[in-house]
Amino acid sequence: MPASTTLTQPTPTSPLAPLRIPFFRMLWIASFVSNIGTWMQNVGAVGLMTELTPSPVLVALLQTASALPVFLLSLPAGALADLVDRRRMLLFTQTWMASVGLLLALLTLMGLTTPWLLLLLTFMLGLGGALNNPVWQTVTPELVPRAELPQAIALNSVSFNLARAFGPALGGIVIGYYSAGGAFLINGLSFLATIYMVWRWKREPQATSTLATERVVAAIRGGIRYARFAPPVQRILVRGVSFTFGASALLALMPAVVSQRLQLPTSFYSTLLSCMGLGAVIGAVVLPRLNRGLTIDHRVTLSTIAFAMGLLGLAFADSYWLLYGLLVLVGLAWMLVLNSFSVGVQTVVPRWVQARTISLYLLTIQGGMALGSVVWGTVATQWGLPVALSGAAIWLGLSTLLVFRYSLINAPESLDFTPARQRPTPVLAEEEPAPDAGPIIITTTYRVAPADRSAFAALMEELSRIRRREGAIRVGLYADLADPTRMVEYFMVESWEEYEQLHDRGVSREEAEIKNRARELHIGPETPYVARLLALHPESAQPPRVMVPGSTRHIASTAGETSA
Repeated sequence: MPASTTLTQPTPTSPLAPLRIPFFRMLWIASFVSNIGTWMQNVGAVGLMTELTPSPVLVALLQTASALPVFLLSLPAGALADLVDRRRMLLFTQTWMASVGLLLALLTLMGLTTPWLLLLLTFMLGLGGALNNPVWQTVTPELVPRAELPQAIALNSVSFNLARAFGPALGGIVIGYYSAGGAFLINGLSFLATIYMVWRWKREPQATSTLATERVVAAIRGGIRYARFAPPVQRILVRGVSFTFGASALLALMPAVVSQRLQLPTSFYSTLLSCMGLGAVIGAVVLPRLNRGLTIDHRVTLSTIAFAMGLLGLAFADSYWLLYGLLVLVGLAWMLVLNSFSVGVQTVVPRWVQARTISLYLLTIQGGMALGSVVWGTVATQWGLPVALSGAAIWLGLSTLLVFRYSLINAPESLDFTPARQRPTPVLAEEEPAPDAGPIIITTTYRVAPADRSAFAALMEELSRIRRREGAIRVGLYADLADPTRMVEYFMVESWEEYEQLHDRGVSREEAEIKNRARELHIGPETPYVARLLALHPESAQPPRVMVPGSTRHIASTAGETSA
């Protein structure tokens, strides 16, 4: 699909279609219960922190403590989600969060919680969430058909935001009639529903790596490399971090606005959160109509401007009803922006690197939230809440200009990542190399008329981007000085293990299309010739079972191959 393809979000006939899938429905309900507990936890933490300290920075640091673990662990978590059994990882992360939540509840009920201890345990809860998020987001594509993925993601957002509508209110009631410790206790217990549902998940084994020796560090490197050479992913990441950096001011400073500027109780903060949740639910309801009527750039731009208006209202408005209305608008805008980014990042990458790409997305989103919370909290301390909120609103307004450089319309969505064909099985003249043997160079020799050399070089430039995205550490195109028609394209991977991973993934449709166009320029009597060369290191230069001429072992060379 060409790069200019519009990113649209096709929707099924019914917005509730994914709920027809039994396990998705049950997991959605369990997630809703857990999300209610999470919002009760958030309200309880904010209420307790404002009681323990008047410092806006410490209150804002609650948001940082929640977001920072994602910034630190997102990449390892994404790599693990692509390498290990996802069901077991979910059981571990959910159990971790339940244990930390119950510990915080116990300490609070005993009156032992301090501001810094609250930040520490919030950070520990964030660690569990950071490990949980990438693998959790990969569950939905496993459970629902691809055509229903946008609505499934929207339903997950509805679960989150319905919980935001009811959770803070319930949290306020529990805190008002009991204490913050009670809200923490309910949160810890709420994870049990998700743990039970994941335990019941009879997931079919789906190997994400055919090689047991693949390492987390190598997997992280592969995920970063893929994003580096995938422009659609880059555009989503840039737009995502710019939005959340400005939007973070709302959640970071709203508790201080309620307690200091408006001098109202925590229950009003809970009401504002509920308004945001209501707005997000409205956004999920109108999402199919908006998807059909507006491009993704229009949705994100208009929603960003609406969010900026909400920040200005929070800075200066005194009318309760005006604040309620603005927070509903903010919730709607928040849902539309993050749904657009989330659907995009899950559908512009193949499954083998999906969790790692999601982790990069979460890294940028939460990194923007963590950094923004610190920046706007510091500005509020130095110059006051209205200045900080106005600055964040101005930032969001300026961020809409990114549409001219990082348009999301140019991020193709709903791509078909089914391999166009499998790569030929390598013919080995010797025994198979060890997994860490390498590097490996794969060359393809073409015959190209001198008049077509420029067109051929342009095609190889396109192919080199795909090679790097798929794992190549070096690429190149060489012309034979003794034969002007002989062109050799090559790429290098770090090891035999890396090559086998590339081989097992097959030839993507994009790569196949470029190779077909390159073969149209090939004038030789035979199809392009592919060779695979293994670096020969002195310490491993033992006599092979079959000797091949040359100073480099000729591991796989098959005349007539058309795909490396």
